[in-house]
Amino acid sequence: MHTKTHLAIDIGASGGRHILGWLEDGKIQTEEVHRFPNGMKQMGEHLCWDIESLVNEMITGLKNCAKLGKIPTTVGIDTWGVDFVLLDSDGKIVGPTIAYRDSRTDGMDSEVSKFISEPELYSRVGIQKMIINTIYQLMSIKTQTPQYLEKAAHLLMMPDYLHYRLCGVMKNEYTIASTSALINAESKTWDDEIIERCGFPKEMFCEVVPPGTILGGLTDEIKEAVGFDCKVIMPPSHDTASAFLAVPTKSEDSVYISSGTWSLMGVELTKPITTESSRVANFTNEGGFDYRYRYLRNIAGLWLLQSVHKEIGNNIGYAELVKMAQASNCNCIFDVNDERFAAPESMVSVIRDACKEQCAESTCGSDVPENIDDFARCIFLSLAKSYAQTMEALQEQTETKFDSINIIGGGSQNAYLNQLTANACKLPVYAGPTEGTALGNIVSQMIASGVLADYKAARQAIRQSFDIKLFEPEMD
Repeated sequence: MHTKTHLAIDIGASGGRHILGWLEDGKIQTEEVHRFPNGMKQMGEHLCWDIESLVNEMITGLKNCAKLGKIPTTVGIDTWGVDFVLLDSDGKIVGPTIAYRDSRTDGMDSEVSKFISEPELYSRVGIQKMIINTIYQLMSIKTQTPQYLEKAAHLLMMPDYLHYRLCGVMKNEYTIASTSALINAESKTWDDEIIERCGFPKEMFCEVVPPGTILGGLTDEIKEAVGFDCKVIMPPSHDTASAFLAVPTKSEDSVYISSGTWSLMGVELTKPITTESSRVANFTNEGGFDYRYRYLRNIAGLWLLQSVHKEIGNNIGYAELVKMAQASNCNCIFDVNDERFAAPESMVSVIRDACKEQCAESTCGSDVPENIDDFARCIFLSLAKSYAQTMEALQEQTETKFDSINIIGGGSQNAYLNQLTANACKLPVYAGPTEGTALGNIVSQMIASGVLADYKAARQAIRQSFDIKLFEPEMD
């Protein structure tokens, strides 16, 4: 097909895709070769990931490449953050692969605080406190099912495990490991002191390597299954790290939003900010490509809409739903980051309750949402307000006046939300590309393969290759 073709296996919490990418006449070309659903499943008492299903889908996508006669030169995998797999000394999974939204971490922040205070933890790792973080998941295992830690010889974050299944090499990629709240922000490797104080087995943490690390070829088993061999290259394995790499900005003073199930809003820095002020403002310093820190805040994102849609609007397409939201008169705004929205039995009920409370406090005079169009509108309005609040806090923490916002990912297709964001933040919004995560994955493989020189060349190639839409703020 082409001299060097690169395959991004991009797996999110709700679905995955295999996207081939190559450079042609200075432009990046892409082709989707496989798409599949993903989701948390109730297995016994816990919400879990079907890890073997993900492995099978990964192999199916590789087989599709062979069927199409489009065999990749390299392959890399990215996923959501914080979740992991424990393996025994034989490389077999120990215990269930429990998902981050499971309730097992309830109260685990108090347990961790017995060994290290929240201010000290933040000063060392710089990671936003979220009860889903790996450190709290590990503490839940230590306190609830310690036999799993006793058997564990290796800890691999989700994409690290999938890379292991492809090539047989166990490494921890830096950007995904940073989401654990166990990576020291300065040294960029495991913080042994925190690990020891929390009572986690230090020997199960593998070597931390940067994105772009070449792990090797496919295992004999995988080669036989898919009919070819290729190099396995670790991209920025945290999906947001790959997405940030794909932001096609020219400005150093632009804010990034990776918009999907989560909205990750922030900037790139060359040094972490681990001050007490930053901790209180709830910002995180996640690892990025070329050791550029992703200084950002995790915002609930389109998970809210996905949940409401599943509950009361499954027969309505998303494009139609956006049009309906624009026609709604509901102006309720709620705090999208309230913990009640993490995994409720009924998202409709908790949003309605939040709106009732908010309208009672503010006497906004708006009707509480009743129909799907009202819920969609108040979700979009609430997200836009959260973006504006986050931008103000970013400016305060970084002492920077920003000049634009770049939105990438699936949410960048929502023109209504893009315009609301431009209006709320009073800044121009550049929307696109849609497949930002997969693109970041692909260009990182291109950089590691010598096809592109560095991240600046990658962003220039993305600007030349994809349609970026501008949304100017509208006057009141």
